[in-house]
Amino acid sequence: MKRRTCLSALAGLGASVPSLSWSATPSVWSTMPVTPRMPVLFVGHGSPMNALGDNAYSRAWAQLGAEFGRRYPKPNLILCVSAHWLTDGFWLTAMSRPRTIHDFGGFPQALFDQQYPAPGAPALAKVLRDGILKPELQLDPDRWGFDHGTWSVLKPMFPRADIPVIQLSMDYSRPAAEHFALGRQLGALRERGVLIVGSGNVVHNLRATRRDAPANQAYDWAREFDAWVQGHLQRGELDALVDFQGQGELARLAHPTHEHYLPLLYAAGAAKRSEMPRVFNADFQSASISMRSVVWG
Repeated sequence: MKRRTCLSALAGLGASVPSLSWSATPSVWSTMPVTPRMPVLFVGHGSPMNALGDNAYSRAWAQLGAEFGRRYPKPNLILCVSAHWLTDGFWLTAMSRPRTIHDFGGFPQALFDQQYPAPGAPALAKVLRDGILKPELQLDPDRWGFDHGTWSVLKPMFPRADIPVIQLSMDYSRPAAEHFALGRQLGALRERGVLIVGSGNVVHNLRATRRDAPANQAYDWAREFDAWVQGHLQRGELDALVDFQGQGELARLAHPTHEHYLPLLYAAGAAKRSEMPRVFNADFQSASISMRSVVWG
């Protein structure tokens, strides 16, 4: 497994849109019990500091987590697609005890002290691997774990850390339509007790951040791109989200590199057009990071 580290070299990739006619073998997933359909989430995670203390974002994540076991069934498994695990090919964490990864710098020690000791699910990772015919998913038995795109949102949502979690990596070199298509295949797992979580940001431009900006302030281009996404969400035009690069300069400002946008495509692919989205945290951090988050189902 080779992790990609130079996003600037890849920023122009992903423009072509192939057919979405990939195959899946849901019969393999029959080893997982049928359950009421789970929702699917896209969570804007923003700064890792959101995981510390009491703030509007962590409170919203905690409130959403409290709905599981009441409004929604408790998940048997969480499958998380984070903006922070980019690889050659697509990989699933397949270790029994994934480590908590502190993939950032320049933050207080309290953030590096954070741990999320949720178990992995090696056997279920193999089931997921065998249920997807294309693209081929590979298993990572010991190298990755839970990066902050995963643990910073799951810890407030599910603080007991008692639900198994698997991370799915993204191959940034693949066209956007392939990420959406993989999400569409994974949508069948919602009927098997799997909560699918995409963790990224609708707008993510760290070069333009203004740390003193309040949550109701953002650049015009950030608001415009965020509104473009929200319009398609409201109309159920989920496949239209694939063509974000068709927004030209607006998309390039919103995402100088688009790894934080791609998890939205997995969640949207797993959602059903008929499901009305429920939006929360629909504001901005540092003027250039949209925290817009969505629940389908």
